[in-house]
Amino acid sequence: MERFAVLVILCVAGLAQGPAPLPDGVERRADVVYATHGSRQMHMDLYLPTRGQGPFPAVVYIHGGAWRGGNRSQFDRQAAYMAAHGFTGVCIEYRLSGEAKYPAAFDDAVAAVRWVRDHAAEYRIDPKRIGTAGGSSGGHLAALLGTMKGRIVQAVAAFNPVLDLPALAHSDPASGFILDLLGAAYSENPGLWAEASPITNAGAGSAPFLLLHGDADTTVPYSQSVAMRDKLQAAGVAVELFTAPGADHGFFNNPPWFEPTEKRMEEFFVKYLRP
Repeated sequence: MERFAVLVILCVAGLAQGPAPLPDGVERRADVVYATHGSRQMHMDLYLPTRGQGPFPAVVYIHGGAWRGGNRSQFDRQAAYMAAHGFTGVCIEYRLSGEAKYPAAFDDAVAAVRWVRDHAAEYRIDPKRIGTAGGSSGGHLAALLGTMKGRIVQAVAAFNPVLDLPALAHSDPASGFILDLLGAAYSENPGLWAEASPITNAGAGSAPFLLLHGDADTTVPYSQSVAMRDKLQAAGVAVELFTAPGADHGFFNNPPWFEPTEKRMEEFFVKYLRP
């Protein structure tokens, strides 16, 4: 029963929020194909500023759902908010663990960022100013983008992200979700668990990070973000930790946290994605 309850929490964090009401000055382009895998098309929704000349910085949003559920509409409200404030918001889907194992989801995130960069002129985007944001398992993928060798994003905002997979190897049910993602238990392939962990590659070449985490998170421990902050700080990388006192997993889409987290994220991306 406890395992099922935590599964529900993780998947609710990635549930669709429904199409966001568009603020003034925002246009939505839905179901844009950014990659194909055989007959499988990968889609994104773009939230475009209609005021100003651009080119505008972009933020690529990656939904949560334990790598096995959820969909790209989770961050509709955030993407629309950012578009109203002079950013292009991009909400992507990716292959879930039931469809393909790691690194498929990460490869899709990379492909989405590259698509945004390659189509920058068409959508009035600045190809040199692309950030990413994600929650939970989506925060894991966003953090991987910001720590990968030859990283392709300039800033990362991650909500209650999974950052150190080996540290969760004996957690129930987190280890089961990670097993679904990787296709191998920690005892079978500890190197793969380390490789898939953003904290492993975090260092001097990483992008600036904003970590947003509830200190009462019962699904992804708050200590994951604290450890990531400490490692990035030690490497001289700009990193900020927004702590939500008493907040549990998936807090950022709920009152009273949506507005303060969105404002903090806007300030962060203005700082690192605008000249």
